[in-house]
Amino acid sequence: MAIVTPLKTAAEQALSQQFANVKAELPGTLPVRKLREDAFAGFEAKGLPHRRLESWRYTDLRGLLREAKPLATAASVTPAVTARLAALPFDGVRLVVVDGAFAPELSTLEGLPEGVSVQPLTEALVSAREDLARILSGPSIADSDTGLMLNTALMRDGVFVEITEGTALAAPIAIVSLASGEEETAIFHRSVVLAAKGVKATIVEVSESTGPKASQINGAIVFETGDESDVQHLRLVTRQVPETVQVQSLLATVGAHAKFESFALVCKAATLRQQYFVKYAGEHSEIGLRGVNLLGGAEHSDVTLVMDHAVPHGVSRELFKNIIGGEATGVFQGKVIVRPHAQKTDGGMKSNTLLLNDGASMFNKPELEIFADDVVCGHGATVAQMDGEQLFYLMARGLPRPQAEALVLQAFAGEAVEFVVDEDLRAFVMAEIQAWLSLREASSVVSTV
Repeated sequence: MAIVTPLKTAAEQALSQQFANVKAELPGTLPVRKLREDAFAGFEAKGLPHRRLESWRYTDLRGLLREAKPLATAASVTPAVTARLAALPFDGVRLVVVDGAFAPELSTLEGLPEGVSVQPLTEALVSAREDLARILSGPSIADSDTGLMLNTALMRDGVFVEITEGTALAAPIAIVSLASGEEETAIFHRSVVLAAKGVKATIVEVSESTGPKASQINGAIVFETGDESDVQHLRLVTRQVPETVQVQSLLATVGAHAKFESFALVCKAATLRQQYFVKYAGEHSEIGLRGVNLLGGAEHSDVTLVMDHAVPHGVSRELFKNIIGGEATGVFQGKVIVRPHAQKTDGGMKSNTLLLNDGASMFNKPELEIFADDVVCGHGATVAQMDGEQLFYLMARGLPRPQAEALVLQAFAGEAVEFVVDEDLRAFVMAEIQAWLSLREASSVVSTV
């Protein structure tokens, strides 16, 4: 019997060599090391994700990564990094990861709120806690993803946050991941947030580049939320060098009678794949995944999610708004799974897109896999241009066309932003959207002169 060995690309060969070189020095106890080894074995068997894999059909990572950049090994705290941190509006707990390495000198580690403990992921990986490998793995629906396998194998650092039972945080915890851009590097980081029973907290996740050189970024964040918890998550992926390629994964397991909401703003993100793997671990819980993608130039944003209704009485909502111009490409792949015993499930999934010109494109592939008979589930996807009647109404009242378009687009995106619970964060997100629209408005004015 012939054994077929798939040909490896130059990037895949380099990644194999990199893992062989660094695996002995990567932090972790024996269970963590086994987790790394198994993940990389899975990656080697499949290789980089490519268009022949259905879940990666629209984002060919194998084609995008022609070469594997050198692995980042330490934080490069440049003046640009410190300047960007000073400009961010998050004044509460701030945990900073630079080039994939935790930067304690830039983080808030003194005066943490009562009930909150923080440690670098490197310390957690060598701790004696028996459940660490399980926590890091997240829901089983993520096991077959090769992009995540690579992160599991090569994750070097991040933050490990634990919030004790009944804690209600008055201010958000910000996890800021910056690529210094001093050198072209490959960055692998993972963070963990464990929220016990009855916790009420907001986690803000920021991913940006501060230097001139592009990075290959593979980041992940793992949430485990207990019963009766209320956890809000805000992700901001902005200000990336145009050649940057990144994969950002969110893995969440949500307890009973709980609420978990995640919102993502994508703006100037170069080439990005966001993937969500979310599982219900208890009944009568509500989960919402929402976001706004603002794309221009040759940018590419892929939102791929799997929502696993593994128990009865779960409510899920997914809503993503996409505004796409230039030669940019948007992707939405959403799958809602309702297991046979997950009766009384209520699921709704929407992707709405406005294309600003003929060169922009959007791919939608919503899916429902329903194995129960007492459920209410639906999905919808729309792709359109701006409403001419709305523009005419505004222009008839004296607004120039660029300003009228900006108002229409702001209202379109605002339908998703409304779900950001924290008023200050909601205002910050809208300000970022308005800034992007203002740049587009200014360029439109110049082009018509």
